[in-house]
Amino acid sequence: ALTMQVVVIGSGILGAAAAYNLARLGADSVTIVDDGTRGAATSAGAGIVCPWNARGVEPAFFRLACAGAAYYPRLDRELRELGIAETGYRGVGALVLCEDAAQHATLGARLEQEMAGQPLAGELHELDSAGLRALFPPLRDGLSGFHVSGGARVEARAVSEALLTAAETLGARRLRGTAMLERDGDRAKVVVDGKVLEADRIVAANGAWANALLAPTEQELPVAPQKGQILHLMLRGVDTRHWPVVLPPTSYYMLAFEEGRIVIGATRETGSGFDTRVTAAGVTEVMNVALELAPGLADAEYVEMRVGLRPFRETGRAFAGPMPGIGNLLVGNGLGPSGLTQGPVLGRVLAQITLEQTPDLDMAEMAVPA
Repeated sequence: ALTMQVVVIGSGILGAAAAYNLARLGADSVTIVDDGTRGAATSAGAGIVCPWNARGVEPAFFRLACAGAAYYPRLDRELRELGIAETGYRGVGALVLCEDAAQHATLGARLEQEMAGQPLAGELHELDSAGLRALFPPLRDGLSGFHVSGGARVEARAVSEALLTAAETLGARRLRGTAMLERDGDRAKVVVDGKVLEADRIVAANGAWANALLAPTEQELPVAPQKGQILHLMLRGVDTRHWPVVLPPTSYYMLAFEEGRIVIGATRETGSGFDTRVTAAGVTEVMNVALELAPGLADAEYVEMRVGLRPFRETGRAFAGPMPGIGNLLVGNGLGPSGLTQGPVLGRVLAQITLEQTPDLDMAEMAVPA
C-alpha cells in the first residue's frame, strides 16, 4: 500500500479539518505545524452556518456552502464518538430580516428557492416584529423576516480545537514552530526551525499568510488579508444559548453563545495588510450596527473586539487541490468570510485528494488558480 507522511501547515479551521480527515482516512503520519501568529481568522471568526440567507451569492459558492452546512452534523457526531463532548456546533436556527414590507415577499420567495431540495435547511416560518423579538429579545421593533430552522452556529475556537484533538486522538502530532518551504526541482521540502520534516505530501492551509510561505517556491496565490473586527458583548444572567443567528439584509450579522455572550460583526477591510489593531473606526462601525439593529443591547457589557485576517480572494471562491508546478504540494485557501461554513468540508476533500481518494465534491469548481 501507498505509505503517506503528510505535513499540514496551518491549524485554523481548514488545516484542522484536513489533518483530522487525513488521520481518519488512513495517512500513515500526520504532522500539523503552526506558529500561532496573531490575527488568525479562525480564532476571531463568528461561526454562522446558514447558507440559506438570500444574500445572492454565485452558484458555485452556494453549493460549497450547502455542502459545508450538510457536513457539520456528521462531523459533530464523529467528534462525539471520539469522546470530544464540546464541538462548538449547535443548531439554533436563523432569523433572516428585512427592512420593509415591500422586500418581505421577495425575501420569502428567495429563501424558499434556496431551501428547495436542501433537507438540512429545515422549515421556513414567516415572523412579524413580535415573533422575531420572542426569539431574539434585544432586536428593535418594526422589523419583519423569516425563521430558517436549519440555521446553526459554531464557536470557531472550539471547533478547530475539537478537530485538532480528534486528529491527535487518531495519531496526528502537533508541532509549534514556523514552517518554511524550499523548492527542490518540481517538489517542495518543508523546514521547521532548521530541520527538514519528512513529507510525501505537504498541505498548505495557512490562510492569509499563504504567499509568504510560497515565496521560496516562486508560486503565488490570489489571496490577500482582509481585516475583520468583531464585537463581543455580555448580557449577564441571560440564558442566550438557544437564541438564533440574526442575518440583516447587509453583510453584518449577530449571534449569541452560551452565558450571555453576544457577537456582532464585522468590518470588511479589504487592503488592510497584516494590521491586527482594533481601531476607533472599527469599534464605532460595528457598535453602531449593533445598537441600531438591537437597541436592547445598549446595557450589555463590553467584553472585547476580536480581529481576524481573512484569506480574501476577489472572486469570493475558495479553492483546494494540487499546487500547479509542485508535485507534492497541495493548497486550500480563499475562504474569506465564509471559512467556518466551508472550511470543514473543504478540509475533508483536501485530505481525500492528498491521499489520492475520490473526493466527495466535484473539484472542478474549486481548482487552484494557476
